[in-house]
Amino acid sequence: MTAETLKADVPAEVVPAAVEVHDVHKWYGAHRVLDGVSLTVRPGEVTVILGPSGSGKSTLLRVINHLEKPEIGHVSVNGEPIGVRRHGGRLREVSERTILSQRSRIGFVFQNFNLFPHLTVLDNVAAAPVATGRLTKPQAQDLARELLGRVGLADKAGAYPRQLSGGQQQRVAIARALALRPGVILFDEPTSALDPELVGEVLAVIKDLATSGTTLVIVTHEVGFAREVADKVVFLDGGRIVEQGPPHEVLDKPRHERTRDFLSKVL
Repeated sequence: MTAETLKADVPAEVVPAAVEVHDVHKWYGAHRVLDGVSLTVRPGEVTVILGPSGSGKSTLLRVINHLEKPEIGHVSVNGEPIGVRRHGGRLREVSERTILSQRSRIGFVFQNFNLFPHLTVLDNVAAAPVATGRLTKPQAQDLARELLGRVGLADKAGAYPRQLSGGQQQRVAIARALALRPGVILFDEPTSALDPELVGEVLAVIKDLATSGTTLVIVTHEVGFAREVADKVVFLDGGRIVEQGPPHEVLDKPRHERTRDFLSKVL
């Protein structure tokens, strides 16, 4: 049964959430970055998070992946609390080793690619499955070749990151995120570091993922892209979710004045 079938045929309350953000608060000193954020992402759903700079979008992704630890609240992915475990009705922190294992099941595509400059494209994609013991090196390289073909870079397997354009590097980063077959992939403004003419090639790869049933949570300023691929659009401002819903509601008929003001400046 595909994710799309699940979404269409099974009541929402029966399908476990792919991502569940439970009343998350995050602050740095006196600055409150996330202020009681709760969010549910269903399996196979594409959720796009919009909002002005400094609204907490990237921090929210980093909390989901437990790259940032929330002061209050917690996150569950596919029903499993991330970074904590239930003990006697309370949540206790888990070991860093456990966190790393959990994080390996959550793909993350960063703004600035974060590829290993000393490794070829093939080895960048194959590295994580080998490091986690999931695949042997030959198996991981076979998978890497398959994924590079999927993102249109089969001919770049032997190249180094410095030999690629920004758009090509980001497509390698997407292939690397797919190599661990994660249940969820997080994208943190994946086109913000690209020249305008390279944006389309990266968005095309993400659109392909969006139609394949992969669960995606995407932070972006590309409103047109959000309208095209999102099942749900979330507008975040001041560390709070101001409104959320289908693209045709949030983008075309926003209920909140703050959302209308933001969209008037970016559309």
